[in-house]
Amino acid sequence: MEKNEAEKRINKLRELINDYRYHYHVLDESIMSEAAADSLKHELAQLEAEFPELITPDSPTQRVAGKALDKFEKVTHEKRMISLADVFSTAEVEEWIHRNEKLIPGGKISEFFTDIKMDGLACSLKYKNGIFVQAVTRGDGLVGEDVTLNVKTIENIPLKIDIDEAEVRGEIIIFKKDFEKLKGDFANPRNLAAGSIRQLDPKVAASRPLKFIAYDLVKPNLPTHKEAYDELRRLGFQTSGEDKVWEGTELKGLFEYIKELDDYRKGLKFNTDGMVIKINDRKIYDDLGIVGKTPRGAVAYKFPAEEATTVIEDIVISIGRTGAATPVALFEPVSLAGTTVRHASLHNADEIARLDARIGDTVIIYKAGDIIPQVKEVLTTLRPEGTEKFDFERALKKQYPELEFERPAGEAVYRVKGETSDFILKRAIEYYASKPALNIEGLGEKNVEALVDSGLVESIADLYKLKVSDVASLDRFAELSAKNLVSAIEASSHPKLAKFITALGIRHVGAQTAVALARKFGSFDNLMNATEEDLLSIADIGDVVAESILAWFTDSDNTELLNELKSLNVWPEDESDVSLPLDGKSYIVTGTLASMGREEAEDKLRALGATVTSSVTKTTTALIVGEKPGKSKTDKADKLGIPRISEAEFLKLIQK
Repeated sequence: MEKNEAEKRINKLRELINDYRYHYHVLDESIMSEAAADSLKHELAQLEAEFPELITPDSPTQRVAGKALDKFEKVTHEKRMISLADVFSTAEVEEWIHRNEKLIPGGKISEFFTDIKMDGLACSLKYKNGIFVQAVTRGDGLVGEDVTLNVKTIENIPLKIDIDEAEVRGEIIIFKKDFEKLKGDFANPRNLAAGSIRQLDPKVAASRPLKFIAYDLVKPNLPTHKEAYDELRRLGFQTSGEDKVWEGTELKGLFEYIKELDDYRKGLKFNTDGMVIKINDRKIYDDLGIVGKTPRGAVAYKFPAEEATTVIEDIVISIGRTGAATPVALFEPVSLAGTTVRHASLHNADEIARLDARIGDTVIIYKAGDIIPQVKEVLTTLRPEGTEKFDFERALKKQYPELEFERPAGEAVYRVKGETSDFILKRAIEYYASKPALNIEGLGEKNVEALVDSGLVESIADLYKLKVSDVASLDRFAELSAKNLVSAIEASSHPKLAKFITALGIRHVGAQTAVALARKFGSFDNLMNATEEDLLSIADIGDVVAESILAWFTDSDNTELLNELKSLNVWPEDESDVSLPLDGKSYIVTGTLASMGREEAEDKLRALGATVTSSVTKTTTALIVGEKPGKSKTDKADKLGIPRISEAEFLKLIQK
């Protein structure tokens, strides 16, 4: 991104984040999920890291959220109440460790301390002569609100401890089961807890089941975070019960624990969205200091978000096996609920119009049922200038100029005109089994019709579920022919990668393009995760072909088919390490070969990395000539000085 574009994006992000933070931290209201807001904040931090000259003192990354309310007395914190920098992957944790190890004596961190990240209202408790005397909210980190009378009503806070002076910091929360009983108009437990503490009448706080969960002992300053926690518990403070110490050499175990915690955190009695990771040695922690609003010595690892924000790079339309035209939004890759998401269905033209989704828009996405990515909302505040409303019919004509579409009365979906789902399925299976594809003997037009019309086959995957007895029961088959067909289908279950790509019938992807894709990606899993940029890096693949490939992989019918094929152990060979001795060479086969058919000869050339074309050009490596070659090809080859290869020479060539 260019600097001027980054500056515009940064300014819009700051405006939206500040609006969210004001509503969330000051008014105790939610205008979007915390996960979506975290995603926006992370993007802002990354942009500012790339363009540090654009950082300003009032950026949301440079200050703690919230500000003191006017109705409570303001209190200046003796020691600043900071917030933590968020990280979203183990790689980012490792980067944080490496940065710190460059700054500390000896260059190695001996121990880490971890605890669950509570989702509540941060608060500091002060004790004088062993007596609880004051409670102050975090506020902006420097100045907070005196909420002593309200906090004093929280039953699990000790009003007397056995040391003279102490400052304890923690989160005021409400357990999930208690929230469900009295949530009222509040969006989540955190908002209810914060709203309860910010009431002028302490009786409101007293009537609600608030809890204080301690996470830091500022005074006295003990040598390690672990010792501070032990002392907190000895003094009678409740902690999360999830704190642990890790040796500096135990990072693998730490990362495995993070994953385990993510799996079972939904069963915890309180809400959490991550884990705090600190350098256990408090002297090293303090000596590393603070950058902006965050300490160098700690980070907050955020669990995979159930919502995130990203930018729509394109909207393509996929034609499923029923002929339905489904619009799909292609995104900048974003992590969502533990997986990388690159696309989401926009369902139909009406849904695009309802969302007013446009190319270039920033959107909130989520996983419906934790499986299917969906677009929840368009953040129009971040919309770039010059965007246009998406014209569905114009997009259909651009992507599928040879097809006609209709939208039946009362339906929301455009469909290919004049083609039934059975017709499309039959043609798809015929192509899947054809010679250019998997070459499944016995699966021609008539047999395909019999299998589909009988109801035995309702998708390509059903081919691999066929039993000899089922096929033999059809009029066209006897026991032997049924057995031969089922055997031929089973033999196709682990095809060459290029053949499998061809067989899927992706629009604009013929045998030669399939070879180029197989050569580029090496495995089908790599191809499934390809970006538009990856596809466009392949010679002879332009925008139309790239969009067609992306649209095919984003169609829910197709992803369902692939998942079913994989579950049936039908998957192409991995060719990442295959030698391609003819890579970069181009051949033409003309005339009749005695040893094999032309298609087989072309397949063998492609398998060795060669390009096979039908027209002679200056870039043709050689003409492979059989009996009765095409005169126009040989004449043009002679004119351009392109050499001829006999069948015998060809056989030696493919045996290299």
